[in-house]
Amino acid sequence: MVHVRRRLTANFTILSNRLAQRPGSAVTVGVGAYLLSVPDGVPVSIDALRAHFTESRERLARALNELEAEGFLERVVVREENGRIRTRTYVHDVPRADTPAAPDGPAAAPGPGPAPAEASEEAPDAAPGAAHEAVPDAAPGAHAPGEEALGKAAEAVLASLRLRDSRLLLSRRDITRLSPGVAAWLRLGAEPRRIAEALAADLPSALTHRPAGLLAYRLRAWEPPTAAPPPRAAVPWQACDSCERPFRGHAPATCRECLAEAA
Repeated sequence: MVHVRRRLTANFTILSNRLAQRPGSAVTVGVGAYLLSVPDGVPVSIDALRAHFTESRERLARALNELEAEGFLERVVVREENGRIRTRTYVHDVPRADTPAAPDGPAAAPGPGPAPAEASEEAPDAAPGAAHEAVPDAAPGAHAPGEEALGKAAEAVLASLRLRDSRLLLSRRDITRLSPGVAAWLRLGAEPRRIAEALAADLPSALTHRPAGLLAYRLRAWEPPTAAPPPRAAVPWQACDSCERPFRGHAPATCRECLAEAA
């Protein structure tokens, strides 16, 4: 391959190689490049992207989730003064993990440097509990060793959900916010495998926007899954004292056939 380059002075977009050469889905690279090329204020909902791309809603939703998980995209649910819930989207040309951390929270503004592209759109019909997505952050300060291990186990449960359903691909920020709820279930004795099964079970077919909202609702409103009952111990085999035929029993004895004959 040989590059034939021209010096562009208008109608161009600067992309980082981190995005342009991203391995995996070409749809994710294309959606990321498109979001960086449009001006501030352009809606970036699934319906708006469907009007531009020919891919399905599921593939576009998966692309947005992957961009958010890698730090190129940040979606913040905010409540306006009139009570309406809206989603504010920030598009980063460099992943957030590679830039200095900004204060977390819905009111947090982008950090210093070139302002990221921002777009606001009204939240579509969200999954149950999406309006109550905020989960209290963990208490500041050092954690005891047991609490630290519990937090890591909770994060592992949340990260594994994408293996059960690709729509449950969570960003690092969502995992951090949801892990206290999962840790609370772990403290009550629920097994990590059963927690993952409960959170990923019976998902709505239209889950294309903010799956973290649905998970936050389930962690808050549902009862933690109880531990599975231990398997019953098998009754051992015994040899009949009279005919030596095998039968199941807790101690050596005479089988029922021999007892019936004797009777």
